[in-house]
Amino acid sequence: MSNCKINILGTEYQVLTKNYNEEKSFESRKIYAFCDLYAKEIIMCNPHTYPGWDDDDKTLETYHKSMLRHEIIHAFLFESGLSENSASTEAWATNEEMVDWFARQGPKIYAAWKDADAE
Repeated sequence: MSNCKINILGTEYQVLTKNYNEEKSFESRKIYAFCDLYAKEIIMCNPHTYPGWDDDDKTLETYHKSMLRHEIIHAFLFESGLSENSASTEAWATNEEMVDWFARQGPKIYAAWKDADAE
């Protein structure tokens, strides 16, 4: 859950982990994480500070990674230009279910690519 920089299609994004009370958006938008596509930041909540979620380290770590993958997919779709151009097909590239699908299936797809020596 450390802060780092990642490369999204040639654009540097900062991944930041903040405590729940340090980021107003967590409470006001009722979210755990978000991707600020214009500031080039992915903001994650420190799960140990998220109300009611401070008692299960294994679940928290898995959930945190899942949410991070989700936000990274948002960044990839934005940087590729797909988020702006998806409105003619009901905004599929900004659809949360589509982003979740990529985020959840990504590790499985990568594993298949790796097994096939196609990564």
